[in-house]
Amino acid sequence: THLSRVTVQKRRVAGYARVSTDSDEQFTSYEAQVDYYTQYIKRNPEWEFVKVYTDEGISGTNTKHRIGFNEMIADAMSGKIDLIVTKSVSRFARNVVDCIKYARDLRALSPPVGIYFETENINTLSQNGELLLTVLASFAQDESVNKSISVAWGIRQRFAKGIPKLVKPYGYQNDDGKLV
Repeated sequence: THLSRVTVQKRRVAGYARVSTDSDEQFTSYEAQVDYYTQYIKRNPEWEFVKVYTDEGISGTNTKHRIGFNEMIADAMSGKIDLIVTKSVSRFARNVVDCIKYARDLRALSPPVGIYFETENINTLSQNGELLLTVLASFAQDESVNKSISVAWGIRQRFAKGIPKLVKPYGYQNDDGKLV
């Protein structure tokens, strides 16, 4: 028999990794995320690795200064990516409006671009994906707000006790907790 050869086009898949601070502890997390998603995508024979987009030392509460994120979205909008894989909703965005907006914008493309959140096992192209994403994005945003409130409270308490938060003050030296 003569069977026609049908070539199956691989899905073009990109990873997204982000850490919110550039501390040494988070650097290892950053490297681990990049390495993990590179290998994760390349291991799947149905996927074609695009790249891992990254933002290091950038908060997830706003997309304005997230260069890697914005490049990834632009590439997805221009048809270079079919699926985005990331660790969790909070890695993608800690702002509900941004998270849902980008998920909807990508899903509205033809063909649609999905986002897979590995920790939560959510694919934005599934039927209940957007509902789950909305709930979890709300939790991620709330967690970020609560963390900010907690940090501000800690700083106020330190100042009330006369203990400044010293961050290498310009022109001074820290001599046993006193500025000289």
